[in-house]
Amino acid sequence: MLARTVTHALVGLDARRVEVEAHLQLGVPAFAIVGLADRACQEAKERVRSGIASAELEWPTRRITVNLAPAELRKEGSGFDLPIALAVLAASRQVPPEALGGHAAVGELALDGRLRPVGGVLAAAEGARQAGLRHLLCAAESAAEAALAGVEPVPLRHLAEAVAYLRGEWVPPPPDPITAASNGNGATPPVPDLADVRGQERARRALELAAAGAHNLLLGGPPGTGKTMLARRLPGILPRLPPEQALEVTRIHSVAGLLAPGRPLVTVPPFRAPHHTASVASIVGGGSSPRPGEASLAHHGVLFLDEFVEFPRNALEALRQPLEDGAVSIARVGGKIVFPARFQLVATMNLCPCGARGDPAAECSCSAARLAAYRDKLSRALLDRFDLVVTVPRPRARELAGSPGEASVAVRERVVPARERARGDPLRRSTPAEELLSRAVERLPLSARGRARVARVAHTAALLAGVEEVAPEHVAEALSYRSPSELGMP
Repeated sequence: MLARTVTHALVGLDARRVEVEAHLQLGVPAFAIVGLADRACQEAKERVRSGIASAELEWPTRRITVNLAPAELRKEGSGFDLPIALAVLAASRQVPPEALGGHAAVGELALDGRLRPVGGVLAAAEGARQAGLRHLLCAAESAAEAALAGVEPVPLRHLAEAVAYLRGEWVPPPPDPITAASNGNGATPPVPDLADVRGQERARRALELAAAGAHNLLLGGPPGTGKTMLARRLPGILPRLPPEQALEVTRIHSVAGLLAPGRPLVTVPPFRAPHHTASVASIVGGGSSPRPGEASLAHHGVLFLDEFVEFPRNALEALRQPLEDGAVSIARVGGKIVFPARFQLVATMNLCPCGARGDPAAECSCSAARLAAYRDKLSRALLDRFDLVVTVPRPRARELAGSPGEASVAVRERVVPARERARGDPLRRSTPAEELLSRAVERLPLSARGRARVARVAHTAALLAGVEEVAPEHVAEALSYRSPSELGMP
């Protein structure tokens, strides 16, 4: 007796169709899974056996062979539990095999038959839709996520419910309405407000420009001047994600297992802040079975690197490709996997190893050799990819005792229209602005990349000003944020 059901295996962010074939034959009772299954998938034998028994169904006393086709595609994870169980039950005629038509299935089984959610349900649902399958059997907690792909989810809490549904004895309740999550973890933490920042008008302006134009921003200065405080207030002035970008971000966070049940849709730009001990693979993605790294988890959002210079140099240099291409390419023997990674890089750093450089109240104790080694941790090519470079000085006492600064909501009211205008026709540069930019290329000098980035910042400044063309003052402001000499770099 043979029966089949359909599921999907994840390859990067893509779902590949997998047919789960269960064959029962006479012989010594045994249970084998073939088809290049990893250890978690092989362990499904025990979970499926216990789950079927807990659902008060009969375990076939036959020789059971489950094939996961195509055999050359590696199958990983526990999401194959449910389709394997359904294929075995269909082969033993405990559910009608024809009832599995038009359905895909994904989910992990507990030993008592309960269904647990797994990562990548959105990708699996998209794969089912593209294959012409109308329904996806999945854990109840994953139903709202599956609905984002346009298929009809069948929310299940127990294997017994799946059997009753396929027998036509039970109608599942409609999935809960889709609730937007504020970030990949589904929580809604309070967003720090820019009103908390006293003084630092130049850095605040740079933060507004960065938000309006999705520019890369590097904040340097002595410890305690508010660099990290400023950077962590960037999410409060960013606009929400458009629908197509929200789905892209949700798919990545789903594969990474970061979505909260019932709150699948990520509608705000992600803000990722890895520790400076993070490895190259954790930053850009990788591993034996490549997974998205922090750069991809920050897609259409912000990658914040605090203590920038303390990150391993090879991890920082690995960011150069995604900063230019908006994607991370990971090559393996079996092929190449591409993860989207169009993020905004925001970083902070001290101006020297001891941290006293740039602080009028302290004296730097770093030798010339130590300072040179510190600077060498950042390549010129990487620094060239920052649109805005700002030194954050120590605030004066009267500034700290002064009134609160402009609130995030007021800044956001300028940022959102500027972003919307940027999606339309680009502003033209006036002749004097073009001449100033050309002179800057010769005198600074600026690389071709540097010129393009100055032009982009000037364009953003004009959008924030609400004017119809880029003027010389906008180019001059952009140029003022461009020089690494602000950070004492040669």
